[in-house]
Amino acid sequence: MDLRNLQGYASFAMTVFLVIMLYGYIIHLYRSEKKGERDYEKYGNIALDDEVTSTPVEDKPASEREYKEDKQ
Repeated sequence: MDLRNLQGYASFAMTVFLVIMLYGYIIHLYRSEKKGERDYEKYGNIALDDEVTSTPVEDKPASEREYKEDKQ
């Protein structure tokens, strides 16, 4: 087996792996929206309604917010 064949097999394996990951992610998004955990249409409207005065997509209480200072 030469290097060229090995590169072909590795490329095919990587493509299959990435396709499986993509479908898994799509299924995850579908299930979480179906359960009501997230509404991804609200997130899609961020690009259309991008004003400083716009309301947040999710308004979390201050106790649930994560700050970068707390993580360091």
